[in-house]
Amino acid sequence: MNLLALDTSSEGCSAALWAGDRLTDRFSLAPRGHTRLLMPMVRELLAERELAPAALNALAFACGPGSFTGLRIATGVVQGLAYGLGIPVVPVSSLAAVAQQVIDAEALEEGTGVAVAFDARMDEVYWGCFQVRDGWATPLAAEQVRAPEAVSLVDGVARWVGAGSGWRFQSRMPAEVGASVPAPDTEPVPRAREVALLGRQAWQRGETVPAAMARPVYLRDEVTWQKLPGR
Repeated sequence: MNLLALDTSSEGCSAALWAGDRLTDRFSLAPRGHTRLLMPMVRELLAERELAPAALNALAFACGPGSFTGLRIATGVVQGLAYGLGIPVVPVSSLAAVAQQVIDAEALEEGTGVAVAFDARMDEVYWGCFQVRDGWATPLAAEQVRAPEAVSLVDGVARWVGAGSGWRFQSRMPAEVGASVPAPDTEPVPRAREVALLGRQAWQRGETVPAAMARPVYLRDEVTWQKLPGR
């Protein structure tokens, strides 16, 4: 299959192409460069593999949570491409993408838990708990947006690792969370490479949506959204 994956959900901007049996990608840390960099990345990847857009079978994108502006950029590009090409879309959690990145980078053992936290601003974190199952990041609970003091791990997991910018608030998290995750890595950000890997798995399971249903996931409810400055 041929699958194009995009991510602009954080300060990173990236695109990845799974074509045949090979995955290639482009990544840049560019907090304000998403609109400038994303489509050139896509064109470069397709040209490198001598693949026409019409040869794509599906599109995947990091649907969130993450930067509101960034999520809208990737969503708009994916919707436009999917409409034009008449192909389905695979939404992939940004938190899951980071969990998969850590699993692959650290070769985590089966059963290990990965707690991912992003800085959600407004004194909150986006929070997701995953477990390694057959090498893949498998969600253990619904993703949430919470104050650092309100996050929790899922029972029954013997070992946890932590990743994501939200772990900068570890000192404010419950004592049992901090004790279970002694040395979290605050550096990882979502990348299209892992979006492509997870997207391909989801596509094989039939977990796709039409272009009109490719929407960002903000996690914040309307009450929280109305607290934003100017609203």
